[in-house]
Amino acid sequence: MLQSLASNSCVRLIQTHKSTWYFVSLVVGYLLYLIFGAVVFSSVELPYEDLLRQELRNIKKQFLQENDCLSEERLEQFLKKALEASNYGVSILNNASANWNWDFTSALFFASTVLSTTGYGHTAPLSDGGKAFCIIYSVIGIPFTLLFLTAVVQRIMVFSTRRPITYIHTHWGLSKPLVAIVHATVLGMLAVSCFFLIPAAIFSALEENWNFLESFYFCFISLSTIGLGDYVPGEAANQKFRELYKVGITVYLILGLIVMLVVLETFCELQQLKQLRKMFYLKKEKPVDRLAILEHDELSFTTVSNSGTTQSQDKSQTFVSVPTLASPNDDPMIQ
Repeated sequence: MLQSLASNSCVRLIQTHKSTWYFVSLVVGYLLYLIFGAVVFSSVELPYEDLLRQELRNIKKQFLQENDCLSEERLEQFLKKALEASNYGVSILNNASANWNWDFTSALFFASTVLSTTGYGHTAPLSDGGKAFCIIYSVIGIPFTLLFLTAVVQRIMVFSTRRPITYIHTHWGLSKPLVAIVHATVLGMLAVSCFFLIPAAIFSALEENWNFLESFYFCFISLSTIGLGDYVPGEAANQKFRELYKVGITVYLILGLIVMLVVLETFCELQQLKQLRKMFYLKKEKPVDRLAILEHDELSFTTVSNSGTTQSQDKSQTFVSVPTLASPNDDPMIQ
C-alpha cells in the first residue's frame, strides 16, 4: 500500500514538473556531449601533437649542432619574436613578403569576418588605435549585421519556404507537415551542394596545398561561424588575382551565411521540431491582471445568474393559485 502511494506520488510529481525534468535531462545531455567531444578530440589529436613536438625538438637540435656559433638562447629569442609576428599575420619568410595583410581587399575580408563573428584569427590589429576601432566597429556592426541578416532571411523565407509549401498543400492536396519535411530536406541538400561541395571542389583546385577534405572543412568552419583560422584561402605566396579572389571569398561568406540561416529557419518551422522545443520550454503563465479580470467576470456572471433565478422564482409565486374544479356546480359563482 505504501509502495503504491509512493509510486503514485512520484508519478504525480514528475507529471506536474515535466518541463523541468526535460530541461534537466537536456542540460545533462549537453554536458555529456561536451565531455564526449573532449575525450574524442584528446584521444585523436594528442598523439599528433606529441609527434610534432618531437619533430620540432629534433629539428632544433640538429640546427644548433650545424651552427655552433649560434647559442640556444639567441635562437629562442628569434623564434619567439617570429611566432609573435606570425600570430598577427606577419611572416618573415621570403615568399610571404609580397602579401600584405592590410591592403583594401584584405581589410574588407577582415571586416566581413569580424561582422559575421567568424574571426579566423590569422590577422589581427597591430596598433592600439586599430584595436580600439575594432571594438567600436564590432559593437555597432554586429547588431547591425544581425538586423541585416534577419531582414534578408525574413524576405527570402516568404519565397523559398512559405509560398511553395502553401502552394503545394493547396493545389496538390498533400499534407502540410509532409510537404514541409520534404521541402526542408530538398532545400538542405541544395544548400550543401551549392555552398559546400561545389566550393570545396573549387578551393581544392585553387589552393595548392588543400585537398577536398580540407576545403570542405574550411567551408563548414566558415559558414558555421566557428572560424578556427587554420585554413584561410588566398594566403599563398604565388596566388594569382589575389585581390579579386579575396573579394569573391567575402561575397561567398556573406551569401553562404544567409543561406545557412534560411535553411535553419526552415527546419525550425517544422511542426515536429516545434513540438520538440516545447518540451524544454516553460509553460506560459497567464498574467495576474488577466486572472483577476476572469475571476471578476465569472463572479459577475454567477451573481447575475443567481439574481435572475431569484427574480423568476418570485414572478412565478406572484400568480394566484386557482383550485381545480371537479364539476361546474363546485364554482361559487354558479352557486
